[in-house]
Amino acid sequence: MAKLSYTSDELMASHDYARPHERAGYKLHGGFLADGSYESPRVLHRWPAVKAWQGELTAKGWPLIDATVQLLKCGNYPNISQERFLLSHGIGQTLWDSLTITGVIEARGRVLCDIEAPDFQQIIEDDISQTCTGHLHKGLLYAHGADEGGDPELPEYGAHDAMWFAARDLLFGADAYPIPELPESIGRPDQGRLMPQLPEGFEQLILMLMNVLMIEVRAESFFAFCCEIMRDKEAFADRREQAEEAASMVERIRIDEAIHVGYLQMAVSEMRSLTFKTVDGGTVKGKDLIDPIWEGMVHWHAVTQADFSKEQMRETIRAQLETMPNGAQLLAEFDAMDDMAKAA
Repeated sequence: MAKLSYTSDELMASHDYARPHERAGYKLHGGFLADGSYESPRVLHRWPAVKAWQGELTAKGWPLIDATVQLLKCGNYPNISQERFLLSHGIGQTLWDSLTITGVIEARGRVLCDIEAPDFQQIIEDDISQTCTGHLHKGLLYAHGADEGGDPELPEYGAHDAMWFAARDLLFGADAYPIPELPESIGRPDQGRLMPQLPEGFEQLILMLMNVLMIEVRAESFFAFCCEIMRDKEAFADRREQAEEAASMVERIRIDEAIHVGYLQMAVSEMRSLTFKTVDGGTVKGKDLIDPIWEGMVHWHAVTQADFSKEQMRETIRAQLETMPNGAQLLAEFDAMDDMAKAA
């Protein structure tokens, strides 16, 4: 029978590494096993736990919610052809900025280490002692935050923030461009009370889990884009070795992020199957509570935010191209490569 209950220490445990993870002058989390493969930090038991919870839920007839890039309206903007075009004209700042901003956003994820997650058993009728939901306050959020912005207890090791900066430096060299203006947030803004049936603290945590899950889904699209452009032999012809290493760095981040999608998808899926106690003394089925909110969260990230981000990015690129002698023509060529515009 699969193990379904874990202590905080178990959920924070890492593999024994044969070789540390050090690249581009950064001392990083995770490490390499004896066979040379990269292994994420704190997944010795986290992955078996998530897989066991998944099996338990699906055996009861409850499917996992979709948490793939199929939820997204479109792929990365600029796309591969457009990015290759920009690089061929000496415009690397767009990609530099994206990698820098991603690293900064990852660093902010460390806030998850500081969240005092409540025990959901207080507001759920079902026994959740052997569920993902029942372990959110037992280290799952802390481990996620440590992966993103670094473990506060191990400050000597860089996490995803440093890994993105390392990939950026490998591609372009350190300090190739100035630090760009940074967004305040990439998550869905506060919409007010969306689950007034629940105590506000629990509602806020559920909304945060959904928000972060969709950010992780969007990140997967960016991972794929980065690996493809970094491995493009024409895009970085003069820095092939460094670009290949940068792509490998992104792949290691991608491996780390899979567990985040796994447990977040599990928690939201699981909550659909549970019965929640309401503040007025009644109950509400999780599916009725979760589904409409999740649908709105997906639409905001996949459509509303995607359209807004594209508009902002195109304006930045337009400004860069128009400083060149034939800028208007270059912008027209760039726009002609927009797959999304062609489809529309």
